[in-house]
Amino acid sequence: PNIFMANHLDLEEQEQLEELKHFWKKNGNWISWLLIIVLGSLAAWNGYQWWQKNQGMQSSAMLDEVEKVLQAGDAQKIDRAFSDMRERFPSAYTTQQAGLLIAKNHYDAGRTDQSKAALKWLVDNGSDEGLVSIARLRMSAVLVDAKAYDEALKVLEAGIAEEFAALASDRRGDIYMLQDKKADARTQYQSAYKALGEQSDYRRLVTFKLNALGVNPEATPAAPASTEAAK
Repeated sequence: PNIFMANHLDLEEQEQLEELKHFWKKNGNWISWLLIIVLGSLAAWNGYQWWQKNQGMQSSAMLDEVEKVLQAGDAQKIDRAFSDMRERFPSAYTTQQAGLLIAKNHYDAGRTDQSKAALKWLVDNGSDEGLVSIARLRMSAVLVDAKAYDEALKVLEAGIAEEFAALASDRRGDIYMLQDKKADARTQYQSAYKALGEQSDYRRLVTFKLNALGVNPEATPAAPASTEAAK
């Protein structure tokens, strides 16, 4: 009985082995490729996580260097440092931060062309919606100084994050005022007023601008006359 059972098991194992061979012959190539893809994806993900961490550390170190160069005030070194960051870490958050810092430094030093160039790079290439919005607002201010009003309005047409929408409306209102388009300015100031919170200090400034245009946004609208009164 034991020999019979052993032979029976041997036959079963052999049949299973033959079935496994047949299955692998038929599907082995596909399975191998699937494993390569899965394992490759895992390796790529882990590698990407490491790469991101490494890139972040390196770009942060470069931002520190940029800040040191900014303190020295050497325009050529500033542009060279920013160029290196853009080349090595174009999508890093710290590179976009550096763009804003460099643009401000150039602007404060009277180098408006360099300031505009740094802001334009950020507007065109930035991935952080908040930083891009700030860049658009600052770029519009540089263009207003140059009396390029239409170009400044164009910069504010799109790419503004919701939390900066009120500031963009206020800026558009200022530009329209400079163009003596008071009706358009009033519309933009009213939009800014509505978007700003009641406790916002900036809202008071917008209120002042609307008052200068003969509008009191804080006034309670008059109730419509009742039907009986109308008769």
